Parts: sequence; structure tokens; C-alpha cells
Amino acid sequence: MKYVIVGTGARHEMFRSALTETYAHSNELAGLCDTNAGRLALSAGRIERQGGNGVATYLAGEFQQMLREQRPDRVIVTVPDYLHHDYIVAAMRAGCDVVTEKPMTTDLGRLKAILDAQAETGRSISVTFNYRYTPARTQLKDILLSGAIGEITAVDFRWHLDRVHGADYFRRWHRYKDKSGGLLVHKATHHFDLLNWWIGSTPAEVNAFGRRTFYTPEMADRLGLSAHSERCLTCPLAAKCDFAMDLRDDEGLRELYLENEDSDHYYRDRCVFAGDITIEDTMQVGVRYANQVSLNYTLCAYSPWEGLEVKFHGTGGELTHRHVEVHGVFGGKRQKPAGEGMTTVLHQAGKPPAELEVWHGEGDHGGADPVMLSYLFDAEKTGPDPYNRQSTHVDGAWSILTGIAANHSMAAGKAVSVDDLLNANGIHLPRP
Repeated sequence: MKYVIVGTGARHEMFRSALTETYAHSNELAGLCDTNAGRLALSAGRIERQGGNGVATYLAGEFQQMLREQRPDRVIVTVPDYLHHDYIVAAMRAGCDVVTEKPMTTDLGRLKAILDAQAETGRSISVTFNYRYTPARTQLKDILLSGAIGEITAVDFRWHLDRVHGADYFRRWHRYKDKSGGLLVHKATHHFDLLNWWIGSTPAEVNAFGRRTFYTPEMADRLGLSAHSERCLTCPLAAKCDFAMDLRDDEGLRELYLENEDSDHYYRDRCVFAGDITIEDTMQVGVRYANQVSLNYTLCAYSPWEGLEVKFHGTGGELTHRHVEVHGVFGGKRQKPAGEGMTTVLHQAGKPPAELEVWHGEGDHGGADPVMLSYLFDAEKTGPDPYNRQSTHVDGAWSILTGIAANHSMAAGKAVSVDDLLNANGIHLPRP
């Protein structure tokens, strides 16, 4: 199968390597496209070719030319979130199927454009929700399908981002809600997709609260960082700031971003305490699903540790999963737990709680990425998936609708109906 990739930032590297190395026997990467000529050249230069002239490169304004010349079967979209819809729609109208990074898009207008184009063209869209493929998360699906806790009635889900990973969203383009949809769309699309998949339903009503309370100019003042610069590279306070990032110290970031700033003036190390940031860092969301399951969800982007906690309440018991990815941040260093740091406890009514052996895998994201890539690029050999983990445009839409509805709820100060949002925007989307 023939592929092209649009967007050659950090997220495309997994797909490029899969197509040119692991699954090169049955796939071809024919083109790369980006706004930045330096990043294009860097990506193309890292592809080892057995003869030929290498992979063709195109600037963003030449995307249509790339489609005409290379005639790909599928287009992989790894550009910033707010641009996804432009390339997804253009690719489908050119007769291509699409693989897109999450989130599929960021707001209702862009979502409608994608859904309308898909309905008109009949092309397929795969959204890469690798969290579904993490063995430990798949195990939860397996247990829930078994009926071990009876009918699911409610879920408590807390996601903790530490002060290294969490802070990074406030340095990059993600910090502007019109570009990322905020963390409830950009980051939590993973979490809300997991919930839709785990409980077999979709959001009906959403009530949310959120604010930016930590990554603020006021916090900079409290930390003695009032005279901070626009970016870490030029900041006179970098040596005393626990949040400072030196792009020169990381070879990957230096090559990908610092050495290519002249092409597009994209700065990867903006100050996390800037006054123009428009996303929240503290969010709580209540959801009623179409099947009447209820959810309490919390996302904190400045926790002293990183990981997740989820508890499923059922008519026959409880299922609890905890994953400690990082114990804490001490002097700017992250301390990984010994082993996987994961526990899963099944507590059935009338029985003592039982700690289960957690499913594990090898590879990035807890073993998720190799499994997901095998279904994407070698599906015939991989075989059918008993857990139905592959995600379509419908899954992609429902995963972002919780976050989009949460943004509307925070703006309006009240709960919102997802159906009302869809109807008001002329969007028709089937529920499972």
C-alpha cells in the first residue's frame, strides 16, 4: 500500500519508521509534506533506501501536487490539531483513505466538514488511539466484557500530568485553545475514547468546570520569576526556573526545532507562565452517557506524579486500575517506578478484593504502539481483533465530543446536551 505523510514534527516519526522499516515489505512511503523545509529534509534524510532517489518532499502549499504526483492509497495526517480537517478533507476528496493522529479535529465546525466529506466520498478514516492497544487497558475491556462486575453503573477517572509532561503543553502551540481545543480535547480525547470503548456508549450530557490556576503570570511572581522572557532560550531566569527547557541539551529537539526556527519562527520553548495562554490546567467533567452510566473525570496538569486512576462501579462489584508512570518530579528529574507501576484489583460483591496479574507488552506506550501499528500496516497477517480496537471517523468524533461539550459547558456555566450541540450544527452522527 502506498502512503504519504503530511506533518514531519515529532509525532510522524513512529509512522515513518513503521512504513520504511518494520512494514516496508508490504508498504511504501512515497512522499513527505510540511510547512518547514528543514524538518522535511531532516525526515527524508533519516530514511534508508535500498536504491532509488529517496522519498519525495513537498512544502505545505504543494500538498495537492503531492497527491497528484504520488497517487497514494492513504494519507497520514500528523499536523497540529486545528489543521487536521484541511488535510483529511482534501485527501478524501482526492480519493485517498486517511490515518490521522488524535484528536481527529478540535471543534464542531471542523468536525462537520470532515463528516460531510466522508459521507460524500465514502473514504475511510482511521484515528490512532494507541491507548486502546495498551495490554493493561485491553485487559480492563476483557474483564468488563466478561461481566465480572455486572452492569457498569458509574466510573471515576483521574488523570495526572506531572510538572514536566504537563508543563510541556503550555510551551507549545497546544497552549492556545483555538489550535488544540484545550487539554479536554487534545489530551483527554484518549481518555474519553477509552471510556466510550470500555462502557460501550457515548456521551449524552456534559457538565464541566475548569480554569488555569498554576501556569499563570501570578504563579511566576510567586516563584520569583516575574522578569521571565518569552522563551527559555533567551530568559535571564532560566538557571533558577524548574520549568526551563534548553533545546540545546536535547539532540532530537535541537535538530527538529531549534535548528529550523528560521523557516517558520516556531519556538518550542515558550514560557509556561505567559499571559496569553488560553487553555485550562485544572479540569473536572461530569458526564451522563446514553446508556445511563455516569462519569466523574479529573485532569490536572501540574501534579507531583504522573499516571491514572480509574474505578468502575458495577452491580456485581468494582474494578480498579492504577498506573504510576512517574513517582514524582524532584529538582527537574522524573523518577520512574520499579517495574510497570501498574495494579488492577477486582472486588466482586461478597468476596475479598483480588489483585490481578496485569497484562504487559513490549514497546512504546506500554506495548501499545507495536500492536496498533500491526493492525494499521499489516492487518491481514495480524488477523481479526477480538476487542474491536481499530477506530473509525465515528469513534474519532465521539471521542472529541465529550471535550467539545465540556468547553461549551465551561463557557456557558451549565450542563449541555450533546444532541443539542450536534443538531444546532447540522451534524448527524450514529450512536452505537
